[in-house]
Amino acid sequence: MNAWPIAMGPAPSAATAVAARWVDALGQPGFATQALHAINAWVAAGSWSVYQVWPDRPPVMHLSASRQAPDITRECFSIYCDQGLYRRDRSFDLVRRTRSPGRAMVLRMHADEAPCADHREAIYRRHGMLERLSVATLETDGSLLAVNFYHHLDQGCFAPAEIERFIELAPVLLACVHRHLQWLAQAPTTGVRDRLLARCPTLTAREVDVLERLLQGLSYDGIAADLGLSVASVKTYRARAFARLGLHFKSELFAALWR
Repeated sequence: MNAWPIAMGPAPSAATAVAARWVDALGQPGFATQALHAINAWVAAGSWSVYQVWPDRPPVMHLSASRQAPDITRECFSIYCDQGLYRRDRSFDLVRRTRSPGRAMVLRMHADEAPCADHREAIYRRHGMLERLSVATLETDGSLLAVNFYHHLDQGCFAPAEIERFIELAPVLLACVHRHLQWLAQAPTTGVRDRLLARCPTLTAREVDVLERLLQGLSYDGIAADLGLSVASVKTYRARAFARLGLHFKSELFAALWR
């Protein structure tokens, strides 16, 4: 694994075009997809994800998108949460050791360097992912925020030029992600409920509660803890809601909500 510290500051000229496209997409439902397409002019990522990991509760995925078919970003994160892989994930320890909120670092990890065999096989090998480039930072609440871009097997490893460009872009990417997450936090939650009920008025209140949290990236354990339910009950509500909506996978839920 390789690591590079970065300095937050004004965007260099080479990042201006990407920054402009990211800024234009801020606050939009399609931000994740637009951001991924924009960065591909500089770093040919097959998919990306933004997730936040706390020391005392399950992680949350805020954003993800893919240029691959099918999009496996949500499935991978579900495995990461449901199998408890986040508890054994040491791949961001260099960032944690800084003990400095706001101090960002770029990290590169090959599939062979995944923090444990289960992580490597269940996520990277099973889904054809080869490498990850991340910019990560500690947040003031003690959590770690990771912005991750992935090369899949058909893309080969990240080229040295791509890594250089990513290091250059990293401060802009992190600033834009922070701003978009602020927008999401301020956005009214009723919009999601209204969209779900407009699509399927027969959804029960509990089914909508579960779907809302699935859309926030919570694991079944996280939803159960948040709603005071058993994991089995969460899965039952999820199955009933998906049956009403005619869906089978989490990725279909995201597509159905925003199309």
